[in-house]
Amino acid sequence: MTTLLEQKAKHLFPGSFAAVMATGALGVGLNLLGFHWTAPVLIAVNTVLYTVLWILTIIRLVRYPRELKEDLVSHSKGAGFFTIVAGTAVFGSQLLLTGGHVKIAMGLLPAAAVLWVVIMYTFFTAMTIGKEKPSLEEGFNGTWLLSSVATQSIAVLGTLLSPYAGQHQHLLLFSSLSMYFLGCMLYLPLMALLFYRFTFVRFREDELSPPYWISMGALAIATLSGSALILHAEYFPLLEEIAPFLKGFTLFFWITGTWWIPLLVILTVWHYGFHRPGLSYNPQIWSMVFPLAMYTAGTYQFANALHLPFVSILADGMAAAAAVSWAAALLAMLVSVIRPVRSDG
Repeated sequence: MTTLLEQKAKHLFPGSFAAVMATGALGVGLNLLGFHWTAPVLIAVNTVLYTVLWILTIIRLVRYPRELKEDLVSHSKGAGFFTIVAGTAVFGSQLLLTGGHVKIAMGLLPAAAVLWVVIMYTFFTAMTIGKEKPSLEEGFNGTWLLSSVATQSIAVLGTLLSPYAGQHQHLLLFSSLSMYFLGCMLYLPLMALLFYRFTFVRFREDELSPPYWISMGALAIATLSGSALILHAEYFPLLEEIAPFLKGFTLFFWITGTWWIPLLVILTVWHYGFHRPGLSYNPQIWSMVFPLAMYTAGTYQFANALHLPFVSILADGMAAAAAVSWAAALLAMLVSVIRPVRSDG
């Protein structure tokens, strides 16, 4: 069993914490829509996922540092480590909003911030100073947008925790606002590269994998972040002053994210229809589940922040798709874990 655990750790997918992101986002979305009975179940599942993934990550860091370093400084894999940051922050938001665990969420915020600093500057420094660089076709994919997602996830958690920050409330809201704009900044140039990749570089059938759904997920969490700031504007004079700008920017991101959905569905059908990948579990599938769940939460809060109740209908519809895809991904993951254990037994 120890050997199996070490093997899982050695080959741990860099973006594995996307499962935590998806579960946390689904928990928040369903709770906002009134499905409060799901909260204990999703918190329990996410607690297990978060704990197990950290155990595997620590084992990999201690026993297989060379493999971890190679992935971290890889153009095609390194951005996946941002799921550790986003998973930590989204889990904190889930615990706060659906379980009322303020103290735990308060502890996860600085943890996410430290992880953000380490991974952000390690990854982009390595991408900059590396002597051998791949072509855009080989080295760039949708996972790079996780840098924006991770940044926005900290903004969301910081904003949600601001009412509990006491005398540090304004500082926390200013920091959250700064992270919101930084997340927007990271999205825009990376999205330009992604558009170029989409339209001027040939795609093989096997290349349009689930991580490209992060292009919508990054917009969904930006929508949630902006909406949260708008809803907390009364606590910070600066937010009240720029509220019209925030509303316009949040509307921009929500509309763009909504525009992405039909295109991503078409491309996904094309990918699975022509490439016909096997039915074995692929951890990248969580990169598709997370955007669906985050769009549910982001759209609901967007409708509240901008007083557009008719928009919340889209959140109701997406919640069903998110819940079904989450259940399917979790089942596939459990089967992939159980099969090797049975084979060894």
